[in-house]
Amino acid sequence: MNQHSTDPSSVSLPSVISTREAADWWRDAVIYQVYPRSFADSDADGTGDLEGIRRRLPYLKELGADAVWLSPFYASPQADGGYDVADYRAVDPMYGTLLDADAVIRDAHALGLRIIVDLVPNHSSDQHEWFKRAVAEGPGSPLRERYHFRPGKGESGELPPNDWESIFGGPAWTRLADGDWYLHLFAPEQPDLNWEHPAVADEFRSILRFWLDMGVDGFRIDVAHGLVKAEGLPDLGGGGDQLKLLGNDVMPFFDQDGVHAIYRSWRTILDEYDGERIFVAEAWTPTVERTANYVRPDELHQAFNFQYLSTYWDADELRATIDRSLDAMRPVGAPTTWVLSNHDVTRHATRYANPPGLGTQIRTPGDRELGLRRARAATLLMLALPGSAYIYQGEELGLPDVTDLPDEARQDPSFFRAQGQDGFRDGCRVPIPWTRSGTSYGFGEGGSWLPQPDCWGELSVEAQTGQEGSTLELYRTALTVRREQGGLGAGSEVTWREDTPAGVLHFERPGFACTVNTTGSAVRIPAPGTVLLASGPVTVDDGTIELPADCTVWWKTD
Repeated sequence: MNQHSTDPSSVSLPSVISTREAADWWRDAVIYQVYPRSFADSDADGTGDLEGIRRRLPYLKELGADAVWLSPFYASPQADGGYDVADYRAVDPMYGTLLDADAVIRDAHALGLRIIVDLVPNHSSDQHEWFKRAVAEGPGSPLRERYHFRPGKGESGELPPNDWESIFGGPAWTRLADGDWYLHLFAPEQPDLNWEHPAVADEFRSILRFWLDMGVDGFRIDVAHGLVKAEGLPDLGGGGDQLKLLGNDVMPFFDQDGVHAIYRSWRTILDEYDGERIFVAEAWTPTVERTANYVRPDELHQAFNFQYLSTYWDADELRATIDRSLDAMRPVGAPTTWVLSNHDVTRHATRYANPPGLGTQIRTPGDRELGLRRARAATLLMLALPGSAYIYQGEELGLPDVTDLPDEARQDPSFFRAQGQDGFRDGCRVPIPWTRSGTSYGFGEGGSWLPQPDCWGELSVEAQTGQEGSTLELYRTALTVRREQGGLGAGSEVTWREDTPAGVLHFERPGFACTVNTTGSAVRIPAPGTVLLASGPVTVDDGTIELPADCTVWWKTD
């Protein structure tokens, strides 16, 4: 039985990242997403913070992560969980100070972990100094040109400048007392920046350098597809539901070709720094082919594969998405990324517990045993594919979404609007459990900002550490094997086996094979090699294997 300590002080610190290790590390990296508010609380105020993250970095190293992506910790009124930034060079006091950020970066590097921070360039907070001054100075203020201020339509300007709607529901425009309207594709507290204005571009080049000089290893770019709007801000004209981001390639506010000039400019800055710093795009695009435009050699390094995240647990659908993803990235020489959960969608253990067709935000728990079984199998499939993988905090514990949060506890801004996103993102943001018992299951001594369910203790790091067959030990073992097997990680090819039963996927990579049973029944197939790891109990007998329902097996084939 593997033994792992939950005491951060028990893990020895290796030397800092070497130049050799830095070369192209991002092509097959496993990157762990931390949502700071919900990861670990060091000061008993019920909210996670940077010092809490720093203390838990050895856990992430032991898990097998290569890098840590931190969701926003900047100064913010928290109208949208920190994605409304008031000061891009300051840490919000709820998370700590710049010295705490520096300590996280330094300790991570000492452990051999890299740090990627969120960058939010599409919009600022309405409490950003630029916007506050623009409002105070009134119509005609030069600062209003750094945002999208417009006069309204109608006899007295009482109608919005166009028919765009906010992703969070309702009009994408808010009118000020002086009569001007301003654009916000998300919450009214998040006014969109005007990237046609040179001061905006200059400011973000400066922000990049500030954090690169602090030592960060890269940036995850929020709403990377949204910075540039179509010239003239034209009406949609009733041409479709703008909230259905996938499958709509004519949106005048997303995925405009002009964004690529911005990223080419940013890439020249990043390339000045050593250590293989990277950009990762959150780019919701109609197709993976459009996503590939963001990762051309002179632009960004990676882009999230949302088409894969949105694919249901079905063999044919999974294979089609995998093939299309690899085919799209191959011509631009970028690695494909694979992701199953994040801070904006229902955890995959709950998505897979429900019938298909419900989307990525689900309100019911479904069959939790089924969901966990499929989630474990899906994880091994994801980690076997060529490219880089992203893990969202707590998925290594098999955490489900918390779907029964009381309305009075919810804080997702879209929950309080009549339309737009379902508003149930709080369910995947509930603070994660570290211990079987105690105040907030080890999250902190002061409770937690969102209520944790009673089942959290048995899903905790403490409860699963050293427990044979636990989801945490499955992740630890999988990441160890992935690192050790030369045929895993980087690359762009898989070879499919065509003679598998319906609902079963089998592909090969050098010295390695992966078999996935997506059906609800056990199947028996020839064993192609020696079992390395399985997401559930398997039986090999006389050269064949009985593969349980919803199970993935890794094989050594040479």
